[in-house]
Order: sequence, then C-alpha cells, then structure tokens
Amino acid sequence: MTASLPTAVALAAAPDLTFAVTGVAAERFAALPTLRFGVEIARVGGGPVSSITLTTAIRIDVARRRYDAAARRALTELFGVPERWGGTLHPLAWTRTTTQVPAFADRTTTELTVECGYDTELAVTKYLRAVRDGEVPLDFLFSGTVFFRSPEGLLRTARISWSKDASFPLPAALWHELTDRYSAGGTWLRLSRETFDRLDDHRARHVLGSPDAAVRHLLDHSGAP
Repeated sequence: MTASLPTAVALAAAPDLTFAVTGVAAERFAALPTLRFGVEIARVGGGPVSSITLTTAIRIDVARRRYDAAARRALTELFGVPERWGGTLHPLAWTRTTTQVPAFADRTTTELTVECGYDTELAVTKYLRAVRDGEVPLDFLFSGTVFFRSPEGLLRTARISWSKDASFPLPAALWHELTDRYSAGGTWLRLSRETFDRLDDHRARHVLGSPDAAVRHLLDHSGAP
C-alpha cells in the first residue's frame, strides 16, 4: 500500500538531521559535579525545524581503548580477568537525558548536561575511577521527536531514529579533576546504619579520629598486603 499524497509530501518535508559532539567542559556553578557537552545539529534534508524534543543515551564503549596494568587490575571486578575480555568488554550505559531544542533552519548547537555522581557501587563510576589517563570513548545515541511545518503550513512530527549517533573522546583527567574538586579528594562510601554504628564503635574504642582512620586501622590489621 502506498502513502497518500499529502502524507508523502509531509514525510518528504520531514527534516533529516545529523549530530556531532563538539566539546566538553566542567559546569562551573552546579550543585553536583556536572559535565556539559556541546552538540551540533545540522539539517541535511527536508524543511526547517520548528523544535526538537531530543533524547540522548550516552554509553562508554570500553573495548575502544587500551588499559595499563593498574587499570586492568581495577577493572577485574567489572569484566573478569583480562584473558576473558574478548567476550566480556561490553558497552556501559552511562545516562539518558532529554533536551528541548528551539527552531532553526540549517544548523544549531545545544548543550547536554551530565551529572557525575558519587555512588561507587555503580559500574560507570567504578570504570571511570579505574581509568585515570588517556581518553574515555563515549558513544552518543540520539532519538526523540522533531517538529516541522508541512508545505501546507500544518505542524507535523517525525521520529528521530536511534541510528543517529556520534562518538566523542572524554579526557579521563577531566572527570577526575571535576569529582575531586567536589569531594575534596575523598570518596563517598555508602554504609548501612548497622555497619556505620559498628565502625564508629570501633573508632571510639581505639581512640581514632575519624571513620577514615577507623577503616585504615581495620585494613592495617586485616593481614592484607
């Protein structure tokens, strides 16, 4: 079955878009550590864009870089021993964000903000903490809805396919500098109330000055190297 003529004309007028990630910077005044990525959107077909509700999924393509000995040891928890990485290095989903893009004719730029949380139990956080140099290979997958005017002036919509994507190398040092600035060089550790109470009791009994000192004392006397 063929599309009706008005529908076919409207589909022909639907904008065809390309996406490119152009840069990244640390957000200066955010309450939480946040990265800001610049995205350039270009129209390569169809008519002008009235607006876009843009959904972006960001993932780390962990197989697209090499790792030194220290990183390989740290990543064993995520991917197993390095000898098995040929079958275990799968992309890590980082985040998904939605952005409203205003009208444009040929091209425009927008910004995506990504919070860098403290939760050390998350796979992405474990990965980023382990990778301290070089670049983190990111993939950006774009989808959403584009709004446009048909030749008759009617407002129409079209879906953006997930096949629209872009790659970007995030400097690993930028993530570490940003999170260290917010955490004063420390790391957040989530404990249950019972575990914290036991740790604090150990601290008090051994006249230790802080939870960090209590954990260090326990490690020093655990027999571990």
